[in-house]
Order: sequence, then C-alpha cells, then structure tokens
Amino acid sequence: MKILNLYSGIGGNRKLWGDEHEITAVEYNEEIATVYKDYFPNDKVIIGDAHEFLLKNYMNYDFIWSSPPCPTHSRMRYTCTKQEQKTRDKLEVKYADMTLYQEIILLDKYFEGKYVVENVIPYYQPLLPAKKLGRHLFWTNFNIGNFKKKTKSIRGHSMAVLQEERGFDLSKYKMKQRKDTILLNCVDSELALYILDCAMGTMNRKEVNQQSLF
Repeated sequence: MKILNLYSGIGGNRKLWGDEHEITAVEYNEEIATVYKDYFPNDKVIIGDAHEFLLKNYMNYDFIWSSPPCPTHSRMRYTCTKQEQKTRDKLEVKYADMTLYQEIILLDKYFEGKYVVENVIPYYQPLLPAKKLGRHLFWTNFNIGNFKKKTKSIRGHSMAVLQEERGFDLSKYKMKQRKDTILLNCVDSELALYILDCAMGTMNRKEVNQQSLF
C-alpha cells in the first residue's frame, strides 16, 4: 500500500507500521526529518511544505495520514492568551489555522483512498465532526471504533522517561527545537497502528465486496 505521512515529525505515528508499505513522509524541519530518516531508512522523506505537497499529490496514494500544526487550536495556548495580563510574558493571540479544515475538506471530497487527519481537541467547537480517541480528535472516512488503552500524562517527566515512552533516543542529535517538545508531539504509536489496521480492514472488505459482484 502506498502511504503518505504528512507533517511526519520524527515518526511517532509511523513507528509500528512495519516495512511492507511504500511510505512517503513530508516534514519541513530538516533536523527532525534527519531523525525520521535514521529510524525509517526505507521510507522516502521529503523536506518541504506538507500542505502544498498534499494538494499536488494526494491522488497518488492509497492511505494518507495528516497531522497539521496544532498550536493555534490548542486549549492550553488559548488559556494562556486569556490569562496573559496575569503573567510576565505576553503570548500573542493568533487566528486559528484553517489549514486543518482545508485538508479535511480536500480529502473528503476528492481523495478516493482512506485518510486520517489528526489534531488536538480545540478550544472551540470543531467546525467539522470528528472522533475523539485519547486526547486527540480524528477525522476519517472509515470507522475507527474505540481504541482502549490506559494512558498517563508524560508532561513534566525527564527526557529518559519521554524517550522510553515514545521509543526514540534523541541524545545524539543536536537540535534547535526542544527535544521534549518533539517527543510530546509524537502520536501514540499503538493508536496509530490501530487506526491503520482499521483502514486496511475497510479496504480489504471493499475489495472482497467488489470481487463478489463479478
């Protein structure tokens, strides 16, 4: 199966997908893309604009996973901006980035494969209905049911704990961005595998149904 992994980061969502798929990852940060390449050498890694890449290439894939930037949708950031007058540092108020909804609409209306768009639970009522799994929302065109896993917050823990939880060792990399933030941004790998399995199950059932017509 041809998979497009957008805003791939270091590959938290991709970690348990195995090597039987043809995977293309798009990540704009070269330092982060380097980590991804080291962990997943069989994948094709493109350093560039994931949003633009999706628009021009969505038709070339069977399954697309997209995790657009989440800060402008974050409840935590919203709370901080509302309380800025009580704090020493002023956090700039920003428009919610509509890249998220542009991609959902594009995939829903034009893409013939299976897709997942993942993001945080926003501080506002989501503009399009989504499925909540864990601490995030997922927009898909297939049923992802309910993923049950006991999770605990790892915010505030040491790098050693973060790296063990996410399964990535960043100790040898020199990076401008905070390593703990990079690890915290990773999608839970077991959840991502569960969702991919749901997509593949849907695809397989569709193929069987089509064959039965002939």
